[in-house]
Amino acid sequence: MPTPWLVVPAAGCGRRMGADRPKQYLTLGGQTILAHTLSRLHAAFPEARLCLCLDAEDDHFDSVWVPFSDWRRVDGGAERVDSVVNALEAIVAEGADDQALVLVHDVARPCVDVSDLARLFAVVRDDPVGGLLAAPVADTMKRGDDAGRVARTEERAGLWHALTPQGFRLGVLRRALARAHADGVAVTDEASAVEALGLAPRLVHGRRDNLKITHPEDLALAGQILAAQASGAVPTGHEECR
Repeated sequence: MPTPWLVVPAAGCGRRMGADRPKQYLTLGGQTILAHTLSRLHAAFPEARLCLCLDAEDDHFDSVWVPFSDWRRVDGGAERVDSVVNALEAIVAEGADDQALVLVHDVARPCVDVSDLARLFAVVRDDPVGGLLAAPVADTMKRGDDAGRVARTEERAGLWHALTPQGFRLGVLRRALARAHADGVAVTDEASAVEALGLAPRLVHGRRDNLKITHPEDLALAGQILAAQASGAVPTGHEECR
């Protein structure tokens, strides 16, 4: 079984949170979001090699929050995609070949379930393209116009919320991100760059409580999710999307 590389972009300042520090350093239950996220990843992949992308001038970080024995700090870039590119180059410098498996996970998703991580890994380790955790859209989706009114209701059948981690071979991901940069394509996640190559990543059914903390109200919700998960109050188990 291949040992994956983990890339965790954590160089953002979290402006939308309106806090006095980057959101990854806000606390939930006495631990930073960063510590929660790395703990979940370590529980699923204790032998993995970690690239943690941090701002070069980050003075909040404490290495005590990193449970991995094999990890390295990588300078973050101006945008998330730039941080990921820097991490991939660091992985190449470590001697990894194009077939190395890379899982990229948002630091602001501390509620990711360990069983979902294992399910994703089981799929992408043998898939020639790769894939991502995702959840089917459950809400009615509206397309807005320039005046802030509903232009139309979108058909939600077949729509999925993209989550993380997203896992791809090192060579595929490097090629996808380089092509997107050359073509001026905005990269909102790794899968979108791979899709621009004409490839179709696998959708791996993930839990809806894999929340990304973006706005102030998300912090309290994440705390409730973590508490519910710890108590066993949240149902587990999903079938893989085929």
